[in-house]
Amino acid sequence: MRQAWRWYGPDAGIPLDTIRQAGATDVVSALHHVPIGEAWTAADVAARKNLIETAPAGRSPLTWSVVESIPVADAIKRRGAEARQEIENWIASMTAVAENGIRIICYNFMPVVDWTRTDLDHVTPTGSTAMRFDQDRFAAFDLHILQRPNADKDYSDTDRQRARTKFEAMSQDDIDDLIRNIASALPGSTTEPMTIPEFRDHLEAYAAINANVFRRNLIGFLKAVTPVAEALEVKLTLHPDDPPRPLFGLPRIASNAADYAALFDAVPSPSNGMCLCTGSLGVSTENDLPEMARRFAPRIHFAHLRSTKREEDSRSFHEAAHLEGDVDMVAVVRELYTENRKRSAGETIIFRPDHGQRMLGDLQEKGSPGYPAVGRLRGLAELRGIIAALEAGM
Repeated sequence: MRQAWRWYGPDAGIPLDTIRQAGATDVVSALHHVPIGEAWTAADVAARKNLIETAPAGRSPLTWSVVESIPVADAIKRRGAEARQEIENWIASMTAVAENGIRIICYNFMPVVDWTRTDLDHVTPTGSTAMRFDQDRFAAFDLHILQRPNADKDYSDTDRQRARTKFEAMSQDDIDDLIRNIASALPGSTTEPMTIPEFRDHLEAYAAINANVFRRNLIGFLKAVTPVAEALEVKLTLHPDDPPRPLFGLPRIASNAADYAALFDAVPSPSNGMCLCTGSLGVSTENDLPEMARRFAPRIHFAHLRSTKREEDSRSFHEAAHLEGDVDMVAVVRELYTENRKRSAGETIIFRPDHGQRMLGDLQEKGSPGYPAVGRLRGLAELRGIIAALEAGM
């Protein structure tokens, strides 16, 4: 298994030497400066690849092995195969990536909002900070800040009362922070930042799109792009919904084993794969992660390994340390390691430590939320320890 590190580019505040010092050999990156929906060029991809892979004298080499992500334009999510120009642009981006020798592409298919958190620096008992999804704060945003039409139907009487209490205790600064956290697109997001009026407009555009229509749109997209991916020897890996349930009345269709099975049945191409994100899927009590890793093993080409901890209200959760929380990380890594041993060198599973708590020097830095250097270094070290133990025992 190849050990990777997500890198947001030269302006992200984390130099490539940090990746080397963490022990990773592979880099996960993307052209975040290209507007969503526009085609990437082979020259732009080559420039980023050259930046990553040209090591100074005496430095360990790095390989850009995974693109995360080529954003799927909103028009594709709303119109599926009918969004021909946007699909052609996505195929052009995939082709530019493949021309530069990168064969794994991660993407997601979440509507309007990408991965969602209400708090970016929830203080843990150790003094480190973690990202958090607080169901009451989320409901307060939905009901009292966004004021989504008919939102009250999605909440119980108790939920609505708790949300009102939470909202009434907020200062204007609290409200502004919550809007920023939910609507302004977190790092790596493949959706655009929105004002509250823009947010409402985006939701209105999905008013007639239920889960069945949305799944049909994803399948239409996959049927258009996977033949090209096969020809280019590219593996497409669909990232799960985060959190894995509907938000704002919007459908989410990559939340559990049944969702993935439906997509693999509809588009059986070997290029149609998954990104196993243990943190996203682990939020739901219905997801048996070791079983999912075993069931979909041949389809897993990329893994995000992190853990989340469900709180008293199981809809609320926070980012836990990699070997804590609700994810049986040892069992998941064992399944991935077992699968990886069956593969040729060119088909090796690539994983990265996903997210991380802010700790030590991270607490003095203003880095990308969820992607601190020290917190991820701890996570990678713990994951490497699991692999070393498996290797010693096998």
